[in-house]
Amino acid sequence: MSAAAESAAADLVPRLGVKPLPPELLQRALTHASYVNESGESVESNERLEFLGDALLGMVVGHELFRRYPEAGEGSLTRMRADLVRGTTLARVAVRLALGDHIVLGKGEESAGGRARERNLAGAMEAVIGAVYVAHGYRVARSLVLRLLAPELLQVRKEGARIDAKSSLQHMVQARWHEPPNYVTVDETVDGAGRKFTVEVRVGAVALGRGEGSSKREAQQHAARSAVAGLLAESEAN
Repeated sequence: MSAAAESAAADLVPRLGVKPLPPELLQRALTHASYVNESGESVESNERLEFLGDALLGMVVGHELFRRYPEAGEGSLTRMRADLVRGTTLARVAVRLALGDHIVLGKGEESAGGRARERNLAGAMEAVIGAVYVAHGYRVARSLVLRLLAPELLQVRKEGARIDAKSSLQHMVQARWHEPPNYVTVDETVDGAGRKFTVEVRVGAVALGRGEGSSKREAQQHAARSAVAGLLAESEAN
């Protein structure tokens, strides 16, 4: 990272509201894998810190929801947590911090608009949280997470979680089976009403839900909603 880039990245720290991070750690949190692959430099991408930040986010948000909503059941808590830690939410937080301006990208990813991609923004946000945890410990990282997500936590309190069925299912399936769900188009028909897709969502050979829609995306959402309802019913029965 150039001296100018280091100076610009250091501007993030006041916006985060934490003590300074070691420059090498901050650089790693902001370095996308595309830069490592292209540059040939002996640097590490932010993927390991992203993994750590993701784990910390889940724990902090889960505990905060558990504390704030003592009457909420497991299903409600799971849905709220999924909404708060999903990529769309984290990317929105990253935009508020202007984090995209500081991500170190490869030339190909840069030219493809990678600085504004939701996945890159969310990943960098998780990596920065992971870096704060490494540098300053759990209490500081927890305070950071709750401060960054304060608007979203307030939104949940006022209106409830804005449920995205696929995001909710992703977290539920990862937690239980440690692998992502797979959406399979099992039927596609065209009639006077237009095109209709039937999608089944599976984990391995296990079918969790099925849905129909006029587009694959709509059918996937309906399948995910069916799967979430089934998993929650199973959880409550146990």
